[in-house]
Amino acid sequence: MTWESWVTIGVVVLIIIGLVRNVAGPDVILLGGLTLLMTLASIFQTDLLPSPARAVAGFGNDGLITVAVLYVVTAGLTQTGAMALIVQPLLGRPRSLASAQVRMMVPVAGLSAFLNNTPIVAMFMPVVNDWAKKYNLSASRLFIPLSYAAIVGGTCTLIGTSTNLVVYGMLGDDTRDRVGMFTIAWIGVPVALMVMTYILLFSKKLLPDRKTPRVEIEDPRHYTVEMMVELNSAVADKTIEEAGLRNLPGAYLMEIERKGDRIVAVGPTERLRGGDRLIFVGVIDTVVDLQRIRGLVPATDQVFKLTDPRPNRILVEAVVSDSCPLVGKSIRSGRFRTNYDAVVIAVHRNGQRLVNRKIGDIVLQAGDTLLIETHPRFIEQQRDRRDFFLVSGVQNSKPIRHDRAWMALGILAAMVAVVSVGWLSMLNAALIAAGCMVLVRCCTGTEARRSIDWRVLLVIGAALGVGQAMDLSGAATSIAGFLIGLAGGHPWLVLLMVYLVTTMFTEMITNNAAAVLVVPIAKAAAVGLGVDVLPFVIAIMVGASASFATPIGYQTNLMVYGPGGYKFSDYLRFGLPMNLMVMTITVLLAPMIWSFT
Repeated sequence: MTWESWVTIGVVVLIIIGLVRNVAGPDVILLGGLTLLMTLASIFQTDLLPSPARAVAGFGNDGLITVAVLYVVTAGLTQTGAMALIVQPLLGRPRSLASAQVRMMVPVAGLSAFLNNTPIVAMFMPVVNDWAKKYNLSASRLFIPLSYAAIVGGTCTLIGTSTNLVVYGMLGDDTRDRVGMFTIAWIGVPVALMVMTYILLFSKKLLPDRKTPRVEIEDPRHYTVEMMVELNSAVADKTIEEAGLRNLPGAYLMEIERKGDRIVAVGPTERLRGGDRLIFVGVIDTVVDLQRIRGLVPATDQVFKLTDPRPNRILVEAVVSDSCPLVGKSIRSGRFRTNYDAVVIAVHRNGQRLVNRKIGDIVLQAGDTLLIETHPRFIEQQRDRRDFFLVSGVQNSKPIRHDRAWMALGILAAMVAVVSVGWLSMLNAALIAAGCMVLVRCCTGTEARRSIDWRVLLVIGAALGVGQAMDLSGAATSIAGFLIGLAGGHPWLVLLMVYLVTTMFTEMITNNAAAVLVVPIAKAAAVGLGVDVLPFVIAIMVGASASFATPIGYQTNLMVYGPGGYKFSDYLRFGLPMNLMVMTITVLLAPMIWSFT
């Protein structure tokens, strides 16, 4: 081996050690390793290490750009509530833990096949947590299955996970032409079915029945909020239970006002009607959730008179000061909307429940906490004035664009269709889909930019540069030759070793970095053996995603680690058998479907 090969291997080892020991973020470590390699190339003027131009070429990789663009597509689906439109009817009311797991895993895996699984898990976590509380289920037996279902769903299509797209972007044209949208599904679907079956059979024995270690402090602020059932809406003519308004976490339905009559002690079988005014008492998070339910709108018509379009607004909490000119006046008579270009949608007053009067009739007092729907400029405008104390925005409170949900779903379906039939490349279709999401206002340009996880892109781009160094320096060829010799030149055993290396890297570092580092080794191994590289490519795609044995191997595993109250050993005990089973399925099936010859 040349000195460049040894240097590259040394840098890769340092990168792995840094990632395992969590010395810094993955983006910082990988960019540092890439910087070191390109600096050495410049100092020693060698072509066996990547020059600066070659090192940063990975940031123009098709797969990396496709990952970035798909974040925008996901943002369009999120901002319109399109995912909730599909998922909420499927969750329903489970009869047992197994029933709950099936109802959750099937839609999660299905969505993850076509969308980035990280935002899917992020959106499902609060839903699953509330669902578990409502039906007295153990959240710790739902969060790991949630993560695993998202992971295996991503192994079913080319766009299911960023790893697949990055590996696809590293392939030569001949190999790339043979990898379509559903090529990996020949392995991914059996793997997904096996993993979900395993979860149903063994989660009750191997997963802990453990509450989250986070100490939950009850929010003392209980707001009174009025919502109205829209005519012919998604919740009209449904019972309270069918509409998901029973056993709300941190809130309850106090009464219904219907054509001048009041219905108190509302039962779960009470059927909602269009025009019903619903009066809730609850904490801030639940009030925000109510604003996002399809078919419910704030009862006050003042929200439709504000100058800013509703999708551009946010919710703000503000405490009324003793110098506010509206103290002693009702919200309506004080012309709150006219004076502040904002609408009060809920009020909290020192533990009192203001349920016997409409929002507009509440007489403001100093110290009242108001939940206000307004434009984002309100915070800066009122922060230094004396009318309010403690003005602060409420996170994730932008209204959902429910009227564009079906548009968003149509755009997603069209993107998948044109790629599946081969009319457009994945990157081309994703760019058009993202552009359509912004053009038809499923999300704004600002939301599109904010939706992109730049750290993930930096990790991928830097890892591609390090992978190129392994290829240029001959390090990949040397490692591949070692594996071939160890396996006695048998393609099946070399495939097994490639898979093992991939899954070990994934469990220790990150899935994208693991895939990028192993692809050059797999290519060199295939050339050395004189066999087709495609079985190795598929094995890397699956092995870099199928991370079940540690919380650090895949981002979704880490996301549920704390909220589920898990220990590191929970993943090892429950996930290691799955790693072995997925490896067996992949190594056996891949050469049978895509022959070595």
